Amino acid sequence: MDVISQPLLNLIAVFYHVFGNLGIAIIAFTLFVRLILTPLVLPSMKMMQKMKELGPELEKIKKRHEGDKQKLMQAQADFYKEKGVNPVSGCLPQIINIVILIALFSGFNKVFQEGNITANLNSVLHPALKISEEVDPYFLGRDLTKPDTFAVQGLHLPFELPGLFLITVAALQFLSSKMMMPNVAAAEKVAKKTEGETDDMAASMQKQMIYMFPLMTIIFGLKFPLGVVVFWGAQSLFQAIQQYFISGWGGLAPLVNKLRR
Repeated sequence: MDVISQPLLNLIAVFYHVFGNLGIAIIAFTLFVRLILTPLVLPSMKMMQKMKELGPELEKIKKRHEGDKQKLMQAQADFYKEKGVNPVSGCLPQIINIVILIALFSGFNKVFQEGNITANLNSVLHPALKISEEVDPYFLGRDLTKPDTFAVQGLHLPFELPGLFLITVAALQFLSSKMMMPNVAAAEKVAKKTEGETDDMAASMQKQMIYMFPLMTIIFGLKFPLGVVVFWGAQSLFQAIQQYFISGWGGLAPLVNKLRR
């Protein structure tokens, strides 16, 4: 994983030299990565929007081939081919994001281990990017090298509680996931009208992931350095902004409409 994490840390160092703050450098790095991935991300978002628009036609195909899974699968495949749709095309950007997240976790664990942070960081940086001054690990009052957790005095819990940063990032992840899955309700409606458990299971998993992603963010964030959490939060925020320009509020539209009333 060093072959990936080391270039990423060098890129963060470039932004650190520009802004002089590690937290801002991580956010700027996230925005840069998001912009670089735009050629992959935007087609994926547009594909998801197109899938939503094709929902009524897919429902007709499912009704037409009720009870015959083989014909249904072939009809769906032919339909996707005819419309130029690849249902799994949205997976690649997510896989890349996860690889970057794991690489950053690996790299930050190496840099933020016990000892001098500046020396640890310089050990993986290109000579031209080495940092001469002591790196301040704090961002908005929180140490980026440690998990964003706290213990409540008087409560002897076997674990620490998530901090404000971590809770905010989980909320951003929820909002981003909700925006990207505007067709969950429609998928559930279609699944109820067709026989068999395959559609029901797929629709149920799609709905559960909206809540599972934020929960996983909190669980893993209890162990991740805050620097990784800041990256993941900025990633979710920029993703939500891009999604808004593609499909509006998406799955958040009902909530936004209620708030406007």
